[in-house]
Amino acid sequence: MKTKKPYNKQQQSNVDMKVGQTFPLTIKRLGINGEGVGYFKKQVVFVPGALPEEVVVAEVTDVKNKFAEAKIKKIRSKSPHRTTPPCPIYEQCGGCQLQHLKYDQQLTLKRDIVIQSLERHTKLNVSKLDIKPTIGMEDPWYYRNKSQFQVGKQKEKVIAGLYGANSHKLIDIDNCIVQHSATTEVTNTVKKILHDFNIPVHNEKKGQPSVRTIMTRVGFSTGEIQVVLITTDEKLPRKQLVVEEIQKRLPKVKSIMQNINGRKTSLIFGEETIHLSGEKVIQETLGDVSFELSARAFFQLNPVQTIKLYDLVKEAAQLTGKEKVVDAYCGVGTIGLWLAEGAGEVRGMDTIAESIDDAKENAKRHGYTNMKYVAGKAEKWLPRWVKEGWRPDTIVVDPPRTGLDETFMKTVLDVEPKNFVYVSCNPSTLAKDIQFLSKKYKVDWIQPVDMFPQTAHVESVVRFVLKKQ
Repeated sequence: MKTKKPYNKQQQSNVDMKVGQTFPLTIKRLGINGEGVGYFKKQVVFVPGALPEEVVVAEVTDVKNKFAEAKIKKIRSKSPHRTTPPCPIYEQCGGCQLQHLKYDQQLTLKRDIVIQSLERHTKLNVSKLDIKPTIGMEDPWYYRNKSQFQVGKQKEKVIAGLYGANSHKLIDIDNCIVQHSATTEVTNTVKKILHDFNIPVHNEKKGQPSVRTIMTRVGFSTGEIQVVLITTDEKLPRKQLVVEEIQKRLPKVKSIMQNINGRKTSLIFGEETIHLSGEKVIQETLGDVSFELSARAFFQLNPVQTIKLYDLVKEAAQLTGKEKVVDAYCGVGTIGLWLAEGAGEVRGMDTIAESIDDAKENAKRHGYTNMKYVAGKAEKWLPRWVKEGWRPDTIVVDPPRTGLDETFMKTVLDVEPKNFVYVSCNPSTLAKDIQFLSKKYKVDWIQPVDMFPQTAHVESVVRFVLKKQ
């Protein structure tokens, strides 16, 4: 396989370039955030909306020390893979980055993004790695089981949606074609309730108790729906009226919760969650495994692809029924439950206490007595268990976008588990972690999985094997 020379922001020469300047630009590849990447006098230029193989007239919008950003002024030579985005607010919203790219080519270029990251952040011979074609979806629309829409006002109208790319402007979303239709219906109705009863919505200048986010989650297999109102204060005006109106207008909603987040932060959830009505959790099923999901619990957003993802994890783990397994960053215990039948014992950890409560309950409901879940950081619990004499044979990790903690990786290298499986949602941090782990492990294979069609995100499952000592 012929590999492409990666762009590196730190190695580009600084060129005198000005905002507003225009020039022809050939797009060489797709960047990790879905933007087109080209070079002007050896300086890298990022162009949102541009596609590989296209020649565009680019207009500079921002100049940094080692790179520039630009917008498309005109497309001189169009990619054969370009298509018309079906979403009417696609260019405003920023939630999707690749609706203008045909789906089969999205899969090809997501694999290329993984390769670029490995070339940039590792010293490995990437051309010799087994990097498989990206696993996609038959129907890459309406796949998301959860929406988290910020709330605001447009004149007197209550709106909810996402902030535009690189913007503080809230884009009202009445219909999202990557969201399950039930989440859209419920969010729109809750918006209307907030408007009808003049419920305060988030406005930093006013500083009054208000609703800042509507979170809606649906169980694909069960149809059960949970609504979480994220508010700045527990004492939200007319709160009980809002709850009663949700029950009246949306009888399919099984769980109504409130989460308190009064901090100035980009984080959606705060630490305190209050049960308002109905059940505290909703049920979801993947394959033969069922789960209880609480308000803050992490659960994969694409249930259809999640089954494919977890089957890959099971294949990579190669369990025989006797292994001690660590399910790190375990969420509600999904991966651990997927592996439990083939394991001797499973231990998992997560920093969100509610997720651990769900994981324990999920294990109990399935009758597993060989599973242990604890709240806390993976880098705390793994060294502690090893010190106590419990050494895992297999470790599976599914970390956040920041990747693995170095203390955790050092413990993995000390323990030398027979099997190590990495589920990644960020090719850049995955590549950096692969480089660190390469002291003792080599990559057996990498399987990209498209969990988020129409976006630049790509998930990967990596199977590691110990190097011969």
